[in-house]
Amino acid sequence: MILPRGEALLLPANPAFVWGTLGGAATAMIVQGQLAGPTVWLPDWLALVLAFWIVHQPRRIGVGVAFVAGLVIDVAYGSLLGQHALAYAVMGYGAVSLHRRVLWFDQRGQVLHVLPLFALTVGLQALVRWLAGDGVPPWAWLVSPLLTASAWPLATRALLAPQRRPPDPDETRPL
Repeated sequence: MILPRGEALLLPANPAFVWGTLGGAATAMIVQGQLAGPTVWLPDWLALVLAFWIVHQPRRIGVGVAFVAGLVIDVAYGSLLGQHALAYAVMGYGAVSLHRRVLWFDQRGQVLHVLPLFALTVGLQALVRWLAGDGVPPWAWLVSPLLTASAWPLATRALLAPQRRPPDPDETRPL
């Protein structure tokens, strides 16, 4: 793949950083649920970080990791077991399916590609809750995928920052 002018090659992703950001996003979701209560319109930070790493590192983070992360959130929230797990696993499958395509686009194009993934995640959660007898979800659920997708450029900048740092300078190395 030929890089655009001025675009630097990325260093390999540090596995500790990848898993640390997933743990941090899960912690942020748990704290957000404890502090804000049942506010469904807030962004889903774990879905954002999961989708990002599945798109950028599909061999390291995949559908199984998304499923386990969903189970962790289900247990932490005390919600219907499997609600987030199903939604995150389906989102992970969609992200794996689109990972080569998404990276060809600029930030706006990437946001338009991941927005349906986040909408599907929220829609599956609402469907599972509705089928379990929770009733029709509030309209505020429609705001969450928009806020999550709008945070994609910020997540891209923050999560790729360690990979953009220059390697050890060496006079004999051409890159």
